Amino acid sequence: MELSIIGYDPIGAGLKTADNMEELLKYRNTEGFTWIQVKDAPDMDQLLPLIDLFGIHPLTVEDILDTEQRPKAEEFDNYLFITFKEVFFTFNPQEGNPGEPDFRQLSLILTKDTVITFQQGDGMSFDGLRRRILNNIGRTRRMGADYLGYLVMDTAVDAYFLALDALGGALENFEDRALNEDDRDLMPDLQRIKQILLKIRRVVWPLRESLTALLPTDSDLINAELEPFFKDLHDNVIQALETIESYREILSGVMEVHLAALSTRMNKVMKVLTIISTIFIPLTFIVGVYGMNFAFMPELKHPYAYPIVWGIMILIAAGMLIFFKRRHWM
Repeated sequence: MELSIIGYDPIGAGLKTADNMEELLKYRNTEGFTWIQVKDAPDMDQLLPLIDLFGIHPLTVEDILDTEQRPKAEEFDNYLFITFKEVFFTFNPQEGNPGEPDFRQLSLILTKDTVITFQQGDGMSFDGLRRRILNNIGRTRRMGADYLGYLVMDTAVDAYFLALDALGGALENFEDRALNEDDRDLMPDLQRIKQILLKIRRVVWPLRESLTALLPTDSDLINAELEPFFKDLHDNVIQALETIESYREILSGVMEVHLAALSTRMNKVMKVLTIISTIFIPLTFIVGVYGMNFAFMPELKHPYAYPIVWGIMILIAAGMLIFFKRRHWM
């Protein structure tokens, strides 16, 4: 478990780390605001000092420790609890395909003067947000804990767009591959991206519902002045969902183009095979007739019968090819 704490107010700010929760809580800024970061909380026993100090409900603790918890927002008497997923991608533009998405749980508890974040594993880095507080960049130190909670959520939502940009690059590559009938890996790749989009949608959609539940911001823990910020955050989540839907439509279009290209190629092959079969119908009839073992067939005794029959078959084949060409059948 990794523990860090930032105490700040308009005058100053400080960052501390600790090995256990009891030591960490000594650095709380009781006169200003505090941001407590917890990474990889192992069990409830490790969190007991934090639970007792802030009166965190046991059900909330269970949701924090459950890394498969569905995104949701709940308001209690003394704090607001929000949990959702972070999304990460490893993407190599040269390969054209993003790797598998990495979903990490991020839980947030907001009180009057404290923000507590719980992250799973090597989750998102909030180093940029830390620097803004420590170096007094922007308005964060002049605002309350509710504004810091908004910034944490906004940073996580911005990462959704980075993940979607990675998928967008892959889709551009797929559009170039769609007309290549020999690309046998395209359909499996498209199917994989479709599954990835579905997974991201399952993560983003509940967050939209959670933010909808927070608006309008009638909670005592969120200042009414922050309502435009949370509305903007809500709009960003909706935009992410719309991007996901547009990508799914692009995927469907690429699939249709690729299938149409395969169908066109198949039609060309079938056309060639049909022409060949059609040409051989009269030729097969001729050789079938002369393949009959009758004693009295006048052409069999003629000295030039064999080359004549070959000439007739060649003329028939050539005539049919000329006919097909003039009718634009080939």
